[in-house]
This record gives sequence, C-alpha cells and structure tokens, in this order.
Amino acid sequence: MTKVLAVTNQKGGVGKTTTAVNLSACLAECGQRVLLIDLDPQGNATTGCGVAKRAAVPTVYQTLIGRSTISDTRLPTDFGFDVLPANRELAGAEIDLIDLGQREYRLRDALTSVRDDYDFILMDCPPALNMLTVNGLVAADRVMIPMQCEYYALEGLTDLVATLKKIRANLNPQLEIEGLLRTMFDPRSTLTQQVSGELEGHFGEKVYRTIIPRNVRLAEAPSYGKPVIAFDRNSKGAQAYILLAQELLERRAGSVTAKAKVAAVGVER
Repeated sequence: MTKVLAVTNQKGGVGKTTTAVNLSACLAECGQRVLLIDLDPQGNATTGCGVAKRAAVPTVYQTLIGRSTISDTRLPTDFGFDVLPANRELAGAEIDLIDLGQREYRLRDALTSVRDDYDFILMDCPPALNMLTVNGLVAADRVMIPMQCEYYALEGLTDLVATLKKIRANLNPQLEIEGLLRTMFDPRSTLTQQVSGELEGHFGEKVYRTIIPRNVRLAEAPSYGKPVIAFDRNSKGAQAYILLAQELLERRAGSVTAKAKVAAVGVER
C-alpha cells in the first residue's frame, strides 16, 4: 500500500526540503518507488534533485488547476525517483484555487490515478498554512515533522499540532503524525539535549530514533543539484538519511504486520 507523507512545519529553515529530497533518494536506493511533490513556490526541492525550474513545464501548478495530469507532469530524476516540479508560478495557485470547486482536495484527487505507481509519495510543503499546504495535508496519510531542538521550535510545534487537529476534524479524518524528526542537531548544546528529551517524553515513539546532524555536506549538496548520498555518501548527513529511510521502512513493515495480526484475530473469532 502506498504511503503518502507530507513533510511539513509552519516554521521555516528546519530542513523540510533537505529531508524530502534526501529521504526520497535513500528510499529509492532501498528499492522503493518514490514520487517527490514540490509544493513550495521557491522550487528548492525541484532544483535539489537536479531539475531546472525554468525547464520544468508543466509543473504542479498546472496539476492543481486541472490543466495537466500528474502522469504528464512528473519527471524522472537521475537518482531513481520521480519529481512533480514547482517554480515561481505556483505562488499564483493561491488565488487561482479560490474560484475552483473542492479546492482543498485538488491534489488528493489528482493523485488517485498514479497512487498505485509508487510505494512512497513525499510532499515538500511550504512553511506556511496556505492552500498549498492544506492540499498537501488533505492528500497525505501521515505527516513527518522536521524540527530543530530549540525553544521556538516547541512553540511552532504546538501551533502545527493544533492545525493538524483542525485538518483531521474538517477535511482529512485519516491524517496522523508519522513522526518527529530532529534536524540540524548539535549534541554539544545543553538546550538541544533538553528539548530533545522533552520531545521524547511527550511524543514517545513518534520521535524517530534517527537524528539528522548539522553537516556541511548536507548544505552543499543542493548547489550541485544532487541528494547528499550522490554528493558525498560517506558524510554524516548522508549516513543519517540512509538510517532514516531504513527506520521508515521498518515502521512500515511493523504496521503491516500489526494489521495482518489484527485481521487474523478477526478471522479466528
């Protein structure tokens, strides 16, 4: 079954795009069929996987307003996964969607025809609660929340959880938090350790075991249009995202096993 993940946080600069691109590449390397959807008008996820924004036409913008299907818009990358690209024109979608029916469900409905083509669909959401983010959250099964272990991040997390509750209550009752990912982690900081401990204490198993460290190679890779595993596989950043992909696959396997056991108990009864 396809897992659709929205990589989101209303706070900017926490590693959403870095996570979306690098996790897509690592999952693809693990043999998974992956589609990365760039929902940010900045188009950083698009360029981060080697696709030129100017050459990417049509984009997710045309898909959202109904002028193009995902099958016609997606592009293969050199790293084993497909991308639904974005560029600056996506900023106009906020206005264009106002007059369209079912505007919150445009992406979810568009994914119906290609959902079975993939094992994972990842969406890089913009750092704002706008119609693009709402479309991502409505289309998603689960939410991955990258965050830095700092005080302001905790405040932002509270706001995000409140937003997810509203989306679940009104638009997508199946939406759940897949996990919280600690990014740009500096173990030398006492505050970082304290916030990390608070996250583990409050969210428990929802916090990924894998931690993404501060790493220069992670920051450099996008300028070469490559995920970090194709740029410097031996870097700490690359190794961390490989571990994250493996952890995600372990969680998925565990979930499938648990559902199978529940189904078996039901049959026996």
